[in-house]
Amino acid sequence: MTENSTAEIPQDAKTWAMICHLSAIAGFIVPFGNIIAPLIIWQIKKNEFPFVDEQGKEALNFQISVTIYLIVSALLVLIAIGILLLIVVGIMSLVLIIIAAINASNGTSYHYPFTIQFIK
Repeated sequence: MTENSTAEIPQDAKTWAMICHLSAIAGFIVPFGNIIAPLIIWQIKKNEFPFVDEQGKEALNFQISVTIYLIVSALLVLIAIGILLLIVVGIMSLVLIIIAAINASNGTSYHYPFTIQFIK
């Protein structure tokens, strides 16, 4: 998807893509909710809307990457730097989720930085 093709994306697709990104905030409340919630939305809507398929993969790849970064940070708590890393990863994750949701609601593809591409 390019920015020039935003007029072709149905409003429902933009809304579901935005919800897919925002659903990752569930991870701040429920363990692994950051992966489970976007996965469910992506699985339900990916065949209906290509934009949701694309953005759902982005959201999942980012959330899996964030989970790995959080696990490594938690292990590094033993040498004190992990506490700072946990805070940085948490804040970075929240900010990037919001940026991705705003882009998706505008029909613009968003690619998260620092993401390992597990799902292609």
